[in-house]
Amino acid sequence: MKRTRTNSEPPVGALLIPLAILVAVSSCLFAFSQAEGDGRRGSGSPSIDESKTARSLAGPRDSAPSLYADRVPRDELETEEEATIKIFREASPSVVFITSLSVRRDFFSLDLTQIPRGNGSGFVWDREGNIVTNYHVIQGADRAQVTLADQSDWPARLVGASPERDLAVLRIDAPREALHPIPVGSSRRLQVGQKTFAIGNPFGLDHTLTTGVVSALGREIQSVARIPIRNVIQTDAAINPGNSGGPLLDRHGRLIGVNTAIYSPSGVYAGIGFAIPVDTVAWVVPELIAHGRILQPTLGLRLASAQLNERWGIEGALILAIDPGGPAERAGLRATYRDRYGRIHPGDVLKSLDGEKIRDDDDLFLALERRQPGEQVVAVFERDGRRHRAELTLAAPRR
Repeated sequence: MKRTRTNSEPPVGALLIPLAILVAVSSCLFAFSQAEGDGRRGSGSPSIDESKTARSLAGPRDSAPSLYADRVPRDELETEEEATIKIFREASPSVVFITSLSVRRDFFSLDLTQIPRGNGSGFVWDREGNIVTNYHVIQGADRAQVTLADQSDWPARLVGASPERDLAVLRIDAPREALHPIPVGSSRRLQVGQKTFAIGNPFGLDHTLTTGVVSALGREIQSVARIPIRNVIQTDAAINPGNSGGPLLDRHGRLIGVNTAIYSPSGVYAGIGFAIPVDTVAWVVPELIAHGRILQPTLGLRLASAQLNERWGIEGALILAIDPGGPAERAGLRATYRDRYGRIHPGDVLKSLDGEKIRDDDDLFLALERRQPGEQVVAVFERDGRRHRAELTLAAPRR
């Protein structure tokens, strides 16, 4: 029977035409993508213009890693880290932990008990058992205990102290082989930007290393004796409670300062720390070991306070009293006195000593530091509105 085609059934030719078109389009797309891929994978280098275009399109994001690698090679970073590790390993045996103790007597049993007052850091100065730290670490303590790097504990006795320089020396009876003196450098030629390394026991944590740079030089801070300490080193190496008395080192692992204070409104590290320069430590410590204190020469006089000078409108340092037979009396200087009617007659006003301005006792102390008895100095003073000069021979301090 002959089949009859209806209107809903499409002719065979109508189906073949779209199929042929689809095949042709697919072939063209495949050929185009193949040609583009061959162009990208071509063995020839792109033209100069294409290279410029590629670099401009890449921008700084693609070029930054190569520039960074040129500035700081990976092996250089590793070398710097190894140097820091070496400094810590070599210096750590010299750093000690100091616990200050107070002795308390029980009210009922009358037994004596040692109570920890605080703690700080220090370092081994020599193989005789001398330990250097800050004066404020052991200030007010009855006893002290030193813990070496090998974790052995040793009772310490006070050898000498200088509150004016915030330095103290303790001594322990440890065997010489357990003592590792720290290498001593110099602070005279330090420059801002030099690397610094601080080792100590912040918050009681054992042997902690922090790093930074010398952020300023020639700073002045006040000691616990309320006398300025000059030429102090400022660093941004973190110095926290417990770091006091620990060493500040240079990149060679040499001592350049003793960490002593921080500047912070909250009492914890805020980016500014201070260290007593090693050039000061180098002359103070031998004095403390030999004499127990700084044997500073004297002029044989006593000056009025800065507040009293200001109250009386005096510019300079008013001489209140003069020791009989001392350098000031032999030079003919005059002290303040009261006449028989009770009126006060101001004495000579000291202006300078060997060119250093004198305003009060603090300035006089600083002008006399590192001088020896027997040395001559030139004092400029004012009397009755006129200036005079006098040569004085420094005397040894009274014991």
